[in-house]
Amino acid sequence: MDDNRLKITILGSGTSTGVPQIGCQCEVCQSSDPRDKRLRQSALVEWHGRRILIDCGPDFRQQILSTGDAHLDALLITHIHYDHIGGLEELRGFSNFPIYARCDVIDALHQRLSYCFSEHPYPGVPHYNLVEINDKDPFDCAGITVELIPVFHYKLPILGFKIGNLAYITDCKTIAQEQIERLRGVPLLVLNALRFEEHISHISLSQALEIIEQINPDRAVLIHMSHKIGLHAETSKLLPKGVELAYDGMSIMV
Repeated sequence: MDDNRLKITILGSGTSTGVPQIGCQCEVCQSSDPRDKRLRQSALVEWHGRRILIDCGPDFRQQILSTGDAHLDALLITHIHYDHIGGLEELRGFSNFPIYARCDVIDALHQRLSYCFSEHPYPGVPHYNLVEINDKDPFDCAGITVELIPVFHYKLPILGFKIGNLAYITDCKTIAQEQIERLRGVPLLVLNALRFEEHISHISLSQALEIIEQINPDRAVLIHMSHKIGLHAETSKLLPKGVELAYDGMSIMV
């Protein structure tokens, strides 16, 4: 791979329930199209010889093994919800592995994984190198400059990331106009679109398309989708040029 070109692989394109959703008999959950099988949201960014993971949900073990290369240089966490941090236990084999997150996420991790941070931890528990980041300042992540895109997941402030020509935003419900202005014309925008109907804490498909129209990226890829986004093959026909649904394992070069 050309190290000067950024590559992002969508490890999981689904929402918190995944697709198929347990117990559901809808046509999407019963679909035989592999693009309709959606693990929980996660992505792998490769650039300049570095491999940066975005979010580490409960399907992480399966996802990272599917890449054929388990090496990682760092992890970026968007927010504390389980479908974005539920796989952290699987990082026990990574020594001095930096995990970048907001202070509220770090505090919550100390509570949820208290056995890893005790004065005398049980032998064999994971050891985490948690690094606090704020909503504003760019920072160095394994030699790669990462810019922050603060957005809201209902009332919860969370982070999107801009890495080179990539803007990555998931679980967003509202994004400030100043952030939209910052992102205008970005070559690749990865953005959540939960379903057709409006949702209290996620943008819908129509709302995602409105944001995409304002940002006007060269290419937009939709992630964090539930079974209510419809069949991949059918919903794809409804999208404007330059916008597409992600699928698990999808790789994009920028």
